Amino acid sequence: MVPLDKLNEITQRFEYLEAKMAEGGGDIARLGREYAELRPVVEEIRAYRQLLDDLEGAEAMLDDPEMRDLAREEMEALEARKPELEANLQLALLPKDEADNRSVILEIRPGTGGEEAALFASDLLRMYQRHAEMKGWSFEIIEMSQTELGGIKELVAHVKGDGVFARMKYESGVHRVQRVPETESGGRIHTSAATVAVLPEAEDVDIQIDPNALRIDTMRASGAGGQHVNTTDSAVRITHLPTGIVVTSSEKSQHRNREIAMQVLKTRLFDMERQKAHDARSSARAAMVGSGDRSERIRTYNFPQGRMTDHRIGLTLYKLDQIMGGDLDEITDALTADAQATLLAEMEG
Repeated sequence: MVPLDKLNEITQRFEYLEAKMAEGGGDIARLGREYAELRPVVEEIRAYRQLLDDLEGAEAMLDDPEMRDLAREEMEALEARKPELEANLQLALLPKDEADNRSVILEIRPGTGGEEAALFASDLLRMYQRHAEMKGWSFEIIEMSQTELGGIKELVAHVKGDGVFARMKYESGVHRVQRVPETESGGRIHTSAATVAVLPEAEDVDIQIDPNALRIDTMRASGAGGQHVNTTDSAVRITHLPTGIVVTSSEKSQHRNREIAMQVLKTRLFDMERQKAHDARSSARAAMVGSGDRSERIRTYNFPQGRMTDHRIGLTLYKLDQIMGGDLDEITDALTADAQATLLAEMEG
């Protein structure tokens, strides 16, 4: 079990933050974030400590002949609860991904499969839009180009809310679909794919960009598929020269486009830094589920059989309609539990 001095450290830090916030000193926003992160951990610590105190009290009563039977009963009940409280405490103490509470930049691109892959990419977009709606998150499309049949060539969106990355990070990777395309007259099942990337949104403190490292171009904005051509030069394209990353935004306001494009660029650069750090850690230990290897085939959606299979944990669900309608919680919960089990095994090992 976790050493008690470690639990004392966490509790003392929490009480220090509480006092600091009460007196209004320091960076309140930063203190508030750390306080909110520690609060559920401290609640589990206090529950576990209370159980240890109760056990000690019951044990002391064993010397009293009149109280002995009652004390034994109480000790049995407390010992039965102990494993559950220890497990809860261990989960609360697991190292957190500092990006878990952030909003995300979502990117979807068709893979192999031509027009059918582009149509599947648009199905994934609708799935994530509905999921965001269910969760009370905001979903803003930053950049989208479409095919003539309504498929997606490329999609960049901003999903905002508390804890979005914690829930959506497991979506990064290759999503494969098996179905009979509407364009297929022979009724044959085709396999195609789309790639999803979920990037935690960068904050200003994460990434500093040298203005000399940027090339900023303005151009005529165009709507989906090239129609609705705007006569003003409002679209912005930013190229980050050291990495070759190109970001575009086509809102009506050029100033707003520059802001949006810079935010997406910072997020992609922040993601590159996270991937580098992750790769360095992964060379020393097995990679965790949802680590963000975007070349990995993570899921298959089989429409004729109405099933979805997540290959990382071998989960198969026969509720494809609900999943495509945005109901992703069962999948996310299973992936989260698997990731936690992996971390627990590493800590114990």
